[in-house]
Amino acid sequence: MDKLARDIAETEWLTAAECAGRIGLTVRALRLYERYGLIAPRRTDKDWRLYGAADVARLTEVLALKRLGLSLSAIASLLAGKATNLERLFVMQQAVLRETRERAEQGLVIVEALRTKLARGDRVSIDDLVRLAKETQMTDISADAIAWRSYEQARPRTAVEIDADLYTDYAGHYQLRDGPGLAIIHRDGHLFIQVTGQPEVEAFPESDHAFFLKVVPAQITFTRSVAGVVDQLVLHQGGLDIPAQRIDETVSREIQAALDKRIRDRTPAPDSEALLRATINDHMRGEPDFERMSPALAAAARTQKDVIAKDLARLGALVAVTFRGVSQEGWDVYDVRFERGEVEWSFSLTPDGKFSGMLLRPRP
Repeated sequence: MDKLARDIAETEWLTAAECAGRIGLTVRALRLYERYGLIAPRRTDKDWRLYGAADVARLTEVLALKRLGLSLSAIASLLAGKATNLERLFVMQQAVLRETRERAEQGLVIVEALRTKLARGDRVSIDDLVRLAKETQMTDISADAIAWRSYEQARPRTAVEIDADLYTDYAGHYQLRDGPGLAIIHRDGHLFIQVTGQPEVEAFPESDHAFFLKVVPAQITFTRSVAGVVDQLVLHQGGLDIPAQRIDETVSREIQAALDKRIRDRTPAPDSEALLRATINDHMRGEPDFERMSPALAAAARTQKDVIAKDLARLGALVAVTFRGVSQEGWDVYDVRFERGEVEWSFSLTPDGKFSGMLLRPRP
């Protein structure tokens, strides 16, 4: 009997749904891990998958390695041919939990220092706030994490009945971080979401605070303040978790009015063309400046930079950049002409001038 069998006896077998539910994964994630060779569940005569203690231990090991920042391919290479060792697993989990605790403690030290500053009557600097923001940024935007959340966001969901009074709590105006305004509309016992410049779509409840869309794989969760007031939502889409703060209706109307004026007057964002030319040159060199992008876009751009560089290399030297207008979503749209072809290049910018979205498509 090997060490794992001595440590955990195979006394129970779980179906895929049971295994995923107990660990907090999805069945899709289990299939993904199986494709990487990380687990090899037992098969019944009817080809159903069954997961035992060894599989659960290996899954726990994989999740701990992911938390340390390793990709699935790296984990598969690391664990190839190695049986799960509980002592190694516990040591690794201990390291992960200690890292989490240390980050939390470091964040608390910064908060306490800032509170002490305020108590002394000192001014809190922008550097102080930036440091705090970095320490408390909990959204993992690594490529693996985005892929993981994309699987979770794409899983089938079922609508449930909830207290209709909650719809009134959620209805209102919000603004996405580094992005446009967003309206939550309560009408005739239904809830709708409308991003600035886009048509409204219905959101269906899957719990008393979580909703999902059917037209795209996206979800919304609402959060309440200590006083119990709904003051924030999080949009889960494209493998990202994007927070949005509640704003006054007047502010929302101003955002929409400003967008309408930009579209009507065909007014590009400040320094729009210069930013575009710089990012084209960066991509052509294969060295995009991720500091010019929002964290979410930077994470996506890292996975695409080689593909974009190859496509631009085939197009040849840059010849001309021509502004076409502003899309209904508020994106600046340009025709970019190269020696051997043209590309429509559209993008959106954050309030501080960073790229928050980018789309390239060849022009006929």
